Amino acid sequence: MKLTRFEDLECWQEARSLVRTVYAATRDGAFKKDLRLSGQIQAAAASVMANIAEGFIRRSDKEFIQFLFIAMSSAAEVQSHLYIAVDQGYVDQKQFDDMYTQANKTAMIISGLLKYLRTK
Repeated sequence: MKLTRFEDLECWQEARSLVRTVYAATRDGAFKKDLRLSGQIQAAAASVMANIAEGFIRRSDKEFIQFLFIAMSSAAEVQSHLYIAVDQGYVDQKQFDDMYTQANKTAMIISGLLKYLRTK
């Protein structure tokens, strides 16, 4: 099956789920008031989605690979920001674990796609 839309990519779908989770966590309370951190983690999560889409639309495996590496890096950035959020009490351990796991799942799927693209 040939993929024709970035929305069909499993990694993009998982990145979208990550964005929803991050935005839900930053919508209320003290996290919302920390404009710098909430903005950074939102931007990092959105960057995962955006870079997958942008790389896909380039129609070049070389460029797609480059954008996928950036997307994976953004997922790691989300994970790093989560440590600040949990340390500051903006999220509880369960929220941290859920978002961290979602970022990791997204990165692992991206990694699998990278391996495929580099060997085809």
